[in-house]
Amino acid sequence: MTASTTINKGDSSNGDSSALVLHQKVLGSRRFSNYLWATVVTLGASGFLLAGISSYLKVNLLIVTDPSQLVFVPQGLVMGLYGTAGVLLALYLWLMILWDIGGGYNDFNRETGYFKIFRWGFPGKNRKIEISSRIQEIQSVRIEIKEGLNPRRSIYLRIKGRRDVPLTRVGQPLALAELETQGAELARFLGVPLEGL
Repeated sequence: MTASTTINKGDSSNGDSSALVLHQKVLGSRRFSNYLWATVVTLGASGFLLAGISSYLKVNLLIVTDPSQLVFVPQGLVMGLYGTAGVLLALYLWLMILWDIGGGYNDFNRETGYFKIFRWGFPGKNRKIEISSRIQEIQSVRIEIKEGLNPRRSIYLRIKGRRDVPLTRVGQPLALAELETQGAELARFLGVPLEGL
């Protein structure tokens, strides 16, 4: 869920109930795995695209092999189409990283009595996604664990009159121990029950 958790005016390791502010940074698209996949797709797509162009121009544009000997129709054409599709996918991945989609923070302030959940979305009029309300309206902290082919391990806030608000990052599921620890820490800080365990 978080890259870092900060509790001010109290000790986070002891779950000090005298703490007044809990700030959790949420990691978005700027994860190592996204950088890795974007790089791999970029290199692979560039190779296919250059192979297609080499086949068309009959000039070798690659270091490793000589695709200029390929017949442009259908081999060079197909490689060029694969390369174009790959470049578009790589562009999408790099833009997701640049815009840090899903990144943000969860801020709970018992001093003011309000909480704020902030996430970055896609560019446009709704780029900034903010949810804020009074801490008194939080009914519970809910943990959802779904195993199987597409596992999901998430922490939600159950708020009066609203849908449950997810607090964890999208993508790689958290370890069970980490999920339970963060859920329990948040429930203790807010003074609400923990559901779903």
